[in-house]
Amino acid sequence: MSAPAVVWFRNDLRLADNPALTAAARSGAPIIALYVLDDESAGEWRMGSASRWWLHHSLTALAHDLARLGVTLTLRRGRAEFVLENIVADAGAGAVYWNRLYEPWAMRRDSEIKSQLRARGVMVESFNGSLLFEPGGLRNKQGEPFRVFTPFWRACLAAEAPDAPLPAPKKLTAAPPPASDALADWRLLPTKPDWAGGLRETWRAGERAALERLAEFAKKRVRDYKIDRDFMAREGVSRMSPHLHFGEVSPRRIWAEITEAAGDAGAAYLREIGWREFCHHLLVANPQMPERALDERFRDFPWREDAAALEAWRIGQTGYPLVDAAMRELWITGYMHNRARMVAASFLVKHLLIPWQEGERWFWDTLVDADLANNSGGWQWVAGCGADAAPYFRVFNPVLQGEKFDPEGDYVRRYVPELARLDARHIHCPWEAPEEVLRAAGVRLGETYPRPIVDHAKARDRALKAFEATRG
Repeated sequence: MSAPAVVWFRNDLRLADNPALTAAARSGAPIIALYVLDDESAGEWRMGSASRWWLHHSLTALAHDLARLGVTLTLRRGRAEFVLENIVADAGAGAVYWNRLYEPWAMRRDSEIKSQLRARGVMVESFNGSLLFEPGGLRNKQGEPFRVFTPFWRACLAAEAPDAPLPAPKKLTAAPPPASDALADWRLLPTKPDWAGGLRETWRAGERAALERLAEFAKKRVRDYKIDRDFMAREGVSRMSPHLHFGEVSPRRIWAEITEAAGDAGAAYLREIGWREFCHHLLVANPQMPERALDERFRDFPWREDAAALEAWRIGQTGYPLVDAAMRELWITGYMHNRARMVAASFLVKHLLIPWQEGERWFWDTLVDADLANNSGGWQWVAGCGADAAPYFRVFNPVLQGEKFDPEGDYVRRYVPELARLDARHIHCPWEAPEEVLRAAGVRLGETYPRPIVDHAKARDRALKAFEATRG
C-alpha cells in the first residue's frame, strides 16, 4: 500500500466541492481524515460557546458522511503543528492536503506547518475552498487592496466566473485510522445550565442540512430576497451563514445554485456573498482589524465604560423593544437577523458609546455563525471606523426601524413576550402608550419591562458631539 495522505479538515466540513479532499482522492493514496481542535494557536479568537455547539454537531455529521465512504474521522486536540507531526510520523504519511484559512493567526501557523512538513520531505498542498476569489488576487487601479465595497464587487463580477463546484467523491480509499479522541470528551456542548435548547430547535448542522436549506431558499425565496430580507418577522433571509462559516457548503456551490435558480433575480443575494468576500479580503490586508479601528480618527474616540448598560444590552433589557428582541433572538437561537444586527450594534456604539470591541466579543461567543472577518468587518462598519463604513452620524432610531421593518410587531412579540399584548402602534415605544393601554396589555414599565436606559435624542446628540471631537 502506498503512503497515506492526510486530509486536514478545518472550516470545510463537507465532501462536495472540497478541493483538498478531491485532490487527495485523485492521488490514489489511502486517506486519513483529520480534524484538529487547536484552541492554543487561536488564542483570544478560539471558538465561542455557540460555535463550539455547532462544531460538535457538524463534526458528527461529517464523521457519518465519511463513514459511508469507509473513512474514519480522526479527532485530535492540541497545537496543530504537533498533532500533524505525530500523525505524519506514526502513519508514514507522504502528503498533507488542506483548504486555506484566512484568519491572521491561522495564516501564520499554516505557513510554518507547511515549511516544516516540506522540510521533512512531505508533500503539502493547500487550496482555496472557502472564498470565490483568493485574497490579493483583486486589486484597485493603484494596485492596492480594495477598501470600498462597490468597486470591489464590480471587480468580482468582471473577473473570470468562479469555477463550477466539484462533486463529492464517490469512493475513497481509507488508510488505517490513527487513534482518535472521543468527541464527547471535548465537551463542546453545554452541561449545566443547558442554554442550547433554542439552538437545537432552530438548527440542523452538517452538509446535508446546508444543501437542503440552500435548495429551499433558491427555489422558493431568493427572488423576493431584495425586499423581504429587511423585514425581521418574515422568512426572507437564507440563514446560510453558519453553514458557510463551517464550510458545510461552499460559496461556489451557492453561486452556482442561485445563478441557475434565479438568474439576475439572485443578484441582491449574491451581493451579500460578496460582502462576506470583501470582509475576508479586508482581514488579510489588515490583520489588525479585529482589534483596532481601520480609521485612524477613531484611535482616540471618547468611548465610555458602563458595565450596567453593557449588561442591559447583552441580556435584552434596554427598554427599546427592537434592540431587546434582537439580543434575545441572539441568546435563544445563536443567530440575529441582519437588520436587527445593525440596529442592536448601532445602539451599543452610538446610544451607549461603548466600544465596538465589546459587542464584537459578545457576538463572537453567542453567534453560531461567528466569523472573524465578518464579525470585525460588520462591527467596524456600524461603528463608522472601518473600510467603507457607514457614516458615524448615521444613528439608527430603534423605534423608527421597528415601525418600518416590524410594522405589526411580530418580531418583538416573538422574543419579548412581556409586550406581546401591546398593539402595533405602541409595541415599539411602550413608554408612549397611555396607562390604560399598558394596563390592559399587562405591562408595568419599570417592573415587567424596563424603561429606556437612554433617551434616543439625547444619546444621538452625545454621539455626534463625541464624533466631532475626533475630527480636530
